Order: sequence, then structure tokens, then C-alpha cells
Amino acid sequence: MKLRRKMGPTEPENTERQEMPLLKPSAEQGLTSAQAQALAEAGWDNRPVESPTKSDKQIIRENILTYFNLIFAVLAVCLALVGDWKDMTFLLIVGANAAIGIVQQLRSKRTIERLTLLAAAKVRTVRDGKIKELPTSALVREDVVELTSGCQIPADGPVLTGQVQVNESLITGEADAVMKKKGDQLLSGSFVISGKCRARMEQVGADSYASRLTLAAKKDAGPGKGEMIRSLDRVIRFIGVLLIPIGAALFYNQYAAQDLGLRQSVVSTVAALIGMIPEGLFLLTSVALAVSVVRLAQNRTLIHEMSAIETLARVDVLCVDKTGTVTNPQMELREVVPLDPEAYSEADIADTLGAFYRVLEPDNDTAKAIAQRYSYGPAWPHREAVPFSSATKWSAVNFPGRGAYVIGAPEYVLRGDFAPLAKQTQAYAEKGCRVLLLAQCDGAETGKLHGLILPMALLVLENPIRPSAPKVFSYFHSQGVAVKVISGDNPVTVAAVAAQAGIEGASDWVDARELKTDQDIAKAVRQYTVFGRVVPNQKRKIVRALQSQGHTVAMTGDGVNDVLALKDADCGVAMASGADAACQVAQLVLLDSDFAAMPKVVAEGRRVINNIQRASALYLVKNILSFFLAIITLFAAFPYPFVPIQLTLISTLTIGVPSFFLALEPNHDLVKGKFLHNVFRRAFPGGLTAIFVILFAELFVYTFHLTLDELSTICVVLMAINGLMVIYYAARPLDWKRTALLVLMGLGMFIAIVFYGSVFSLSSLSFAAWLVLVALALLVVPIQIGLEMLFDRCSALLARRAERKARRRTARGASRSRR
Repeated sequence: MKLRRKMGPTEPENTERQEMPLLKPSAEQGLTSAQAQALAEAGWDNRPVESPTKSDKQIIRENILTYFNLIFAVLAVCLALVGDWKDMTFLLIVGANAAIGIVQQLRSKRTIERLTLLAAAKVRTVRDGKIKELPTSALVREDVVELTSGCQIPADGPVLTGQVQVNESLITGEADAVMKKKGDQLLSGSFVISGKCRARMEQVGADSYASRLTLAAKKDAGPGKGEMIRSLDRVIRFIGVLLIPIGAALFYNQYAAQDLGLRQSVVSTVAALIGMIPEGLFLLTSVALAVSVVRLAQNRTLIHEMSAIETLARVDVLCVDKTGTVTNPQMELREVVPLDPEAYSEADIADTLGAFYRVLEPDNDTAKAIAQRYSYGPAWPHREAVPFSSATKWSAVNFPGRGAYVIGAPEYVLRGDFAPLAKQTQAYAEKGCRVLLLAQCDGAETGKLHGLILPMALLVLENPIRPSAPKVFSYFHSQGVAVKVISGDNPVTVAAVAAQAGIEGASDWVDARELKTDQDIAKAVRQYTVFGRVVPNQKRKIVRALQSQGHTVAMTGDGVNDVLALKDADCGVAMASGADAACQVAQLVLLDSDFAAMPKVVAEGRRVINNIQRASALYLVKNILSFFLAIITLFAAFPYPFVPIQLTLISTLTIGVPSFFLALEPNHDLVKGKFLHNVFRRAFPGGLTAIFVILFAELFVYTFHLTLDELSTICVVLMAINGLMVIYYAARPLDWKRTALLVLMGLGMFIAIVFYGSVFSLSSLSFAAWLVLVALALLVVPIQIGLEMLFDRCSALLARRAERKARRRTARGASRSRR
């Protein structure tokens, strides 16, 4: 019997799973290499059901088989039927667009695949009785894996040995930690908060819980898109819906009402529709984003979601964790301070720490720093161990006859009895050190300590500040990006570290234990820069509070306690050296785990979105002109003044070539406002100017009884001047490269019109036509300057109104918080 396997988009359709008997390997031995190979060959592997990239066929198909390419093909057939072969040159532009899009997206795909392979999560797997690190996709059914804090669970199966605390919020939505002991089922997609266990993966690949959710989600909705792509989709849909009825009405008007003949009516209608289609706009966007992916890859940055590039451009608040971001991830045990030398000697403390970490796996940087110093402790008999939790901020081990020993944040361990140690710990905290307490009590269980707690020693640790941190934070300050430091450490410690790193407002700190309600958090994010003693769910609430106040939030982190906030942030940025779970939920992964790369990452996001906005305006000028001109032609009985080859000339030299140069220029300003508003603001002055002068040209043609060929020639020259003005406004501020671009496009247009006019269906002009052309050419510049000034004033007025509304909302929010 053979079972059909649920296929991912990149898997061959004829792959089948062969039925294989269950092997039930032990936790100590795991599968043998031969068994694992047989299971993989039979199809029982853990390949994902969803590829991170599109297949080559998908990319080629999506660039060729588009709605607008179909329209272009129909228009070309119409021109062929009336024998107008010369005006079909627009097909060359369409073919070039598709080829460029395919090449750039394939290049981007290869880049993402290489980085994805490099950053692929690995899991400790038991094979032939030995531990091996394997990519999660290389697991097979019934593989035994060893999981520790920070691991994302790769498939489903029962715990065989040990115990772990698991967060299942990514799949269930519940943020509370769940304890998993022997026999309990682990679900793929959840992640280990603390503890250590071995588990047998019994449901892999398409059978796992996370894969079933993925397949269900793919049926319901596609991947999320950024505001820019959604806006472009709306524009394209709007144009696509109007093309057919406007084209039909325009043909009828030209053929039946104006009696221009079949050939001229077809040519004019085709020209109008070509002018309305933004044939290069999606190409420009896809190529610019693909180039951005490659540039980020060169900076060792992996992009999980393309929309993250746009989000980066709009980020105005950056939330960072202290450890691994502001400081180096490796902690150092600086000092051990005995608190009761008569009861606990230094030898007693050393034995206790050595015994403690002989039992409890050091699963975070703090524990590893202590365990490295006290690695050979006595093997005391022990009972239950309580692993570290971000909620309790302590870990403990129960030793029969000795009670329990606990290590954790002093204020969390001692609670109401912390006051006598407050001054001593404060002194270390003000130096930027992390202080833990070693204490003894009667017993410990998850979330609770029993009996009298006896302090034994303070463990003083420190993280060196990253050398690049001050320069990085100075950059963000200069770019108008506010920085919030969110950490589980003592707020005084975090504030001291933030000050050393040069973070603005580092002295404004708050202890998150005082933030009891969502209203408290909303008020605090407006007032404070540093947040200490933050638990994971509070990190999430801080991010959400910033978002609710209109901010675009990026969150950086590397730990398991950052996962929820990374997932909810507008853009999550993880360090590759951190927890697997953090890397999987983040939109961006810094493969070198170097926070110093962030300025380049943010600058790249701003560059690509700013330039797409600027270049998109060039396309929409032509679309605005063609749309309104087609409507006016229908009702005013004017002949459509262009033929397709003329629009090809105008599009190439005033839109296509300049837009691709401008789209790759440096431009690192913060992106503000909505994409469509920004683009139409840039496009409308040029589009309206073109409409005005061409309508004047139509009126003059009737007044002076000029020919239709002369009208076309006049309109092409006016559009050339108008297009160069649009390039000038889009390229400001001018530098030598943008000035050279403007001059070259003007020179190219001059050569095409003067020396190759017949190729582009341009005719010689009579004296009256020359007078009309000169008079209207002199109007283009002042009309466009006047419209630019008008739109500037309107934009400034709208911006002031929006700012006043935002201040009123902030004031109302502050008032509610005080109440």
C-alpha cells in the first residue's frame, strides 16, 4: 500500500510515501543511520510544506502571463489586423520588462536560498547512540532529538526523558508557559523556554501540527503585503477594470462619431490604452525590491518577508534588548560576594555552584558564565530541578538532606525581604553589572519557593558594551528614530549600560513590575526610554502600545524571551546566534549577529521605498494624462493626439530609463505618509500640466485648421518638455549624476524628434503650427511650477492638520492614563 504525500510547491508531484513499520527507538540510541536513510527514501522526512521562495516556473509564469501582457497581446493583434506594424514597437518594451523582471527575481531567489541554507535551524539529533547536529529538514519520522532553551520544536512527538517549559503561543495564541514531562506531547512551532529533554518526533513534514496549520492558512489567505504593494494592487485593479469599457467607447467614438476610419480609430484607441497601462511600474517595484534583497544579502542579512523592506523604511521606534544587542552576548562572572561568611564559606559556595550546574543544564548566557567558572562540582544526590523561567527569574535544584538551592534575581527570590540587600545590589547595578543571588531554602517547585530563604552570595556578572554600539545609536538619533531598551535585568543596570552606549534619554527608566495595566504601559512608552524587569508578555505589550500610538516599531532580539515581541513588531530583527525560535519568527535575521549592521539595513529600506515612490510618480504622470485625455476625447469629440510609437518614445526617455536610474539612487530619508498619497502628490502637477497644454493644442488645431499629424507632433514635443520637467522635480536635489541624467534624456529626445521624426510618425510643421508649439512650450514650465507650489501648500496644510490631530490623540491618551 502506498500513501499519497501532501506536497509543498517545490516538491515533485509524483513523490509518494511508502508504508514503513514503527521502530520506537530509545532516547539513548535513537535511530540508526540505515534506518534514517530508509525512512527518508520512503518519504518520511521533515521537509517543509511551504517553500520560502517561489519556484523558477512560478517566477517565469508570473512575469509573462499577466493581465496587462494579455491586453498588450490583444492590442498588438488589433494593430496587425489593420496593417500597422510600426506601432507595435511597444512589444519590445513589454518583452524587455518581462526579461528584466525574471532575471532579477531569479537572482534574488538564488540569494535568499543560499542565505536560508546558511541560516537553517539545526537540532541535536540522536543517531547510532551519538549526538549529531542536523538541519530540521533532514529529520525523519521517529528521530530522537535533544531540546534545550531557545529551541523551536521541529516536529510533533512525546517527551522521552527530562522536562521542559514550552511556549505554544505561536500556534495556540496562549502565552502561558506549559510544563512538559515524560509522555507529554510536543507540538511543532512551539518553542522551549527552559529545561532540557529528549523527544521522539512521530509526526514530521506535512503531518506535523505546524504544517497542517500552514496548509490551512494557505487556503484562507496569502502572505501579508506591505502598504506600498497593496496600494499598487489597488491602482492596477482600478486601471484594469476601466480599460475595456473605455477602450470600447473610445473606438466607437473615433470610428462611428468622428468617422476617422478603421485604421486610424484602432491606432488611436491602442495608443490611449497603452498610455493608461503602467507597464513598467510593477517591474520597477519588483526589480528594486530584488536588488535590495541582494544588497542586504551582501551585508549578511536574510529576509524572510519582502514586506519587511518597506517596513524598515518607515521605522521610527527601535526596541532593543540589552544582552546581545547593546552588549556582547557572552557574559562574564566578575565577582562572587559572600553574604554570610560564617555560615557559608567560599568553598561551600563553590561546591554549591558546581553541584547546582552539574544537575541543571546551563541553558542561557548567564548560567553558562557561572558554570564555566564552577564546572567540576560534587555529585550530590538530587531530586526535582526547576529550570529558569523569564516569569519567575530564578532556577532551583532540590538536594535531599540539604534543601533547595536557588539562583536568580535578588528581588524576585527574596521578594519582601529584599530591602537589606537593595543598597549593595544597587551599587553594582549602577556600574552596569547584572547581580544574581545564590540562596538556600527548604524546597522549590515550579513558580514557588518553600520555607525560610537564606542568602548565601551575590553573583556579579557583566556584559561588555559592543564597541560599535555608540556609533550605531548616534546614527539612529540623527535619523529621528527613537530607541527603547527593553530588558529583564534590573532597570538601574540597564540604564547604566544604555548610558554607556550613548542612548538618548538613558536616565529615564522604569521598573516594569510597577506597570500593572495596559494603560500604565501606554503612558510609560511615552515617558521612558529604559524598561527593566520586563517579562516576555510585557515586551509584547510595550510593542503594541507603541504601535497603537501611531509608531512603526522594529524589535531586535536574540533570546527566547524576545519571541513574542519579535512576532508582533512591525519588523522583527533577530540575531542568528540567538534562539532558533527568535530566528524563525523574525522578518530579518542578521547572520553575523552584529547589531552594527542595522544602520545599513534601515538605510537600504529607506533607499528602495523612497526611490520607488519617486520613480512611480513618473509612470503615473502618463497614466493620469492618458486617462483624463481618453475621457475628454469621448465627450469633446477631439481626436486622440498620439499613436503608439510616439508613446513608446515618451515612455522610454521620460519614464522608463530615468525611473530605473532614480530607483537605485541613495536616498535615506525617513519615509512618511501613505504610498499612494505621496506618489499622486508628485504625479498630479505634471499630469495636470500635460492635460492643460494638450487641450490648448487641440483647441488651437481647430482654430488654425491644422492637420492631425501636426497635432500629434506638437503634443509629442509638449510631452517631451513636460516629461523633462517631471524628471527635474523627481530628481531634486540635483547632483552631477541626476543633472547628467536630465541632460542625456533631453538630448535623446531632441535627436529622436529632429533626426528620426519620421520613425516616430512626426511630421513637419507649418508656420501656424510652429507658433502654436512655441506659445504652448512657453506655458509648460510656469504652469507646472504654479501647480507644484499649489500642491506644496495643500500638502503642508494637510500635514499640519494631521499633526494637530495626533497631538490631540496623544493628549487624550495621556489624560485617560492619568485617570
